[in-house]
Amino acid sequence: MRVSERRPIFNKRPENNFYRIFLYLLVSIAGLWFYLGIGKGDIKTVGYQTPTPTRTAQSYIAEAESRFFTGDLLSTITSYKKALEVDPLNWESWANLARVQAYESSLETTEESRISILRQALESVDQAKVLAPDESSVAAIRAFVLDWNSGVTADPEVSSDLLVEAEQEAIRALNLDPTNILALAYYSEILIDQQRLDQAELNIGKALEKGQALVDVHRIHAYLLESQQLYPQAIDAYKKAILVAPNMTFLYTRIGANYRAMAFNSSVPEEAEKYYMDSLEYFDKAASINEQLGVQDPGPYLSIAKTYSQLGDFYPAGRNVLKALSFEPSNPDVYGQLGIVFMRARNFEGAIPALKCAVKGCTAEESCEARGGCGEGEIGIAVTGLPLSQGSIVYYYSYVSNLAALSRPRNNLCPEALAVIQEIRVAGFAEDAIVSQILQENENICAIVNAGGTLPTSTPQPTETATPEQTQ
Repeated sequence: MRVSERRPIFNKRPENNFYRIFLYLLVSIAGLWFYLGIGKGDIKTVGYQTPTPTRTAQSYIAEAESRFFTGDLLSTITSYKKALEVDPLNWESWANLARVQAYESSLETTEESRISILRQALESVDQAKVLAPDESSVAAIRAFVLDWNSGVTADPEVSSDLLVEAEQEAIRALNLDPTNILALAYYSEILIDQQRLDQAELNIGKALEKGQALVDVHRIHAYLLESQQLYPQAIDAYKKAILVAPNMTFLYTRIGANYRAMAFNSSVPEEAEKYYMDSLEYFDKAASINEQLGVQDPGPYLSIAKTYSQLGDFYPAGRNVLKALSFEPSNPDVYGQLGIVFMRARNFEGAIPALKCAVKGCTAEESCEARGGCGEGEIGIAVTGLPLSQGSIVYYYSYVSNLAALSRPRNNLCPEALAVIQEIRVAGFAEDAIVSQILQENENICAIVNAGGTLPTSTPQPTETATPEQTQ
């Protein structure tokens, strides 16, 4: 009988297995690679927070273009600036930023803020010109920005120089690209501002042939018609611009302003009232679009207030100015407009603190008084007065008129009134015949009061003046 070899029962004999050795070698190499990867930073430990992906300039540009057509110009500007932080050498972004900044200036409520943002627009387009000196679109937008800067410059000589430079840029843009429709449209706008209306009409006619899809072309066509006091035709042109850009609120406010002009010029009461209602409708549309976008723009409310004021309905006029103040409680121009509304409502006592905020500035407590008192949870805010200028002169002489007319020997407000009169005279504004007459009347009143006399019953009351025309 054959007996087989005994097998180990409890301990297996050691064997050299090639595959096992290869596996151990791979594990060792992987461990070494992992260790070195952590040291170099190629491999992150568990819980390591990865950096947020950086957005591309193109994504910000796309966002800016989208926001522009929603009508949110401030957000558009922000998006273009973010794009330029990523790619500061993108000349198109600089040029487009300048264009939007110029349009944003039309929504500003003070002369100072309009000047400031238009200067920024010029800086932006100048940067675009440095990067792309021979681009027709850059030259066209620079012509547009120069033109609008000329319109807010107080010095006539500087304004004229800017307008000449704007024309030269527009012509250069067309020489670089004769098919540039925007350059043709902006050139038309410059010609309008130069009062060369026949030539402007010829150019905008050419732009309209191929530029029906461009909001600027319709806007400038409307501006030409408006400058010729062809208000119904201007309204139609603005409505065509709205079809291209339905959320551009400044287009609605221009339609409202044209309806208001038609109402003011109408000699038929029923017709005038209808035009005023049409005006209010378009201002309200602008306010509604802003509300949907979350844009706190006081402009439409100030335009509504002016319309109600012209209708002689001062309560809603005042309410709308106060609404505008809720957005910009430190804006002296809005306080000035509130003071004018109070004056026209013959609330001369209420007009004084509001006009004081506009002219001299006021403390936080005084700003509450100017608004008729701050509500629960509302705090006042200090206001810096407006410098004396063509845009603010109406507030200055209205303040004087209120102070003088309410002065009595026992409550003499004339020292303040006479100090402001002197300021107006030194600045040269008394050369205007109407301003000079207003100042002289109030000086006569103060002479009587200072002498301890009694004012005659025919003493003129504070001069009632229309609220200054707003760009809105």
